[in-house]
Amino acid sequence: MRLVGRQDMLLLAGLTAALVIIFSEPISRGLDIARDIERSSGLALMPALMLLTGVYIVHQLRKRHEVQAQAAAAEAAKAEAEARAGELERLVAFGHALARSLDYDAIRSAVTHHLPRVVGTDELWVLLRQGNEWEALSGDTRTADDTLAREDLAAHVLASPSAAPASPGRALGFPLIVGGAPVGVLGVTPKDEALPAAHRRVIEAAASLLAVSVKNAQLFREVRENSLRDGLTGCVTRAHAIEVVDAELRRARRSQMPVSLIMFDLDHFKDVNDRYGHLCGDAVLAAVGRRMREVLRGSDVKCRYGGEEFLVLLPETPLAGARRVSETLRREIAERPIPWAGEALTVTASFGITQALPGEVNLEAIIARADAALYRAKNEGRNCVRIGSDNLSVA
Repeated sequence: MRLVGRQDMLLLAGLTAALVIIFSEPISRGLDIARDIERSSGLALMPALMLLTGVYIVHQLRKRHEVQAQAAAAEAAKAEAEARAGELERLVAFGHALARSLDYDAIRSAVTHHLPRVVGTDELWVLLRQGNEWEALSGDTRTADDTLAREDLAAHVLASPSAAPASPGRALGFPLIVGGAPVGVLGVTPKDEALPAAHRRVIEAAASLLAVSVKNAQLFREVRENSLRDGLTGCVTRAHAIEVVDAELRRARRSQMPVSLIMFDLDHFKDVNDRYGHLCGDAVLAAVGRRMREVLRGSDVKCRYGGEEFLVLLPETPLAGARRVSETLRREIAERPIPWAGEALTVTASFGITQALPGEVNLEAIIARADAALYRAKNEGRNCVRIGSDNLSVA
């Protein structure tokens, strides 16, 4: 810090001149004494005094410059510490937001609100690796060229994650890696051509936090899917199906769209288990699950309702459509034998169908009608489709 500013120089010069005037006589006498000593002793006192004075002045100037340099270094260190503290604060806020994120939507929100402040630019994107495909988690893609460029950069980064991030143009890629396995890439286009090493380390830390959060979301989704689906048939569980069907009935009441329900049961399934064993029975159930996925739409709710009993909800489908679907599924099951231990097992199923009445939301009543139609199909010879009694006029 400077003790004397430029505006103080005139005052200092005036003060120096005043001191010279005030002490001019003592100074003059001192100089006379020094000359007398020089003449009597033969010593060169004046040059020595001038030299010492010059050295003293230079020494003071150097000390002043050192103090100024130390002060400037302290200011720079303070600014650097404040910048690092700010980066750490933003990084911690990003980590807290990710810690509360259990799905991609919440992670996307955290990335949108916090990550630009961490990396120092809004020009960023995140691509997640889904098998051999890329899924955009965040970042605008205005053209197909943008998509291809980002995917190329992401593939290059994951191919050599230990190397410095590639930079075609100005884009930089940071791998998202958890446990040595890549889950995606964070792309950043910095405002400056050269990204400081300290800032690069901050972005790498943010990428590590993001990678862990993405992996947690993937695991959470897998656990949730496993808890909602029957691992053998791929159908949703009974409890989850009840919730979905109830919500679909309420939606249909608002939209006045038809909704149909199918219940079917495999014929003589106990005989299959008794004759061939439960492993064979599991193979039959798995094959039925595959037939359902092949015949039914993705929007249809496919549920394993009991041991060998299944429930299917057909949104926006009248009873006639449900009957056609049931007949198609019945033929797929009956006419495509299931291989087991060198044999071809023929399995059939009995179907009961019903349609929700206008404004009906009583799920138990609807299931009861479909179940009654199913038992009529079993009593009337099996391997057939029957309609609920309340819907006969509709058919």
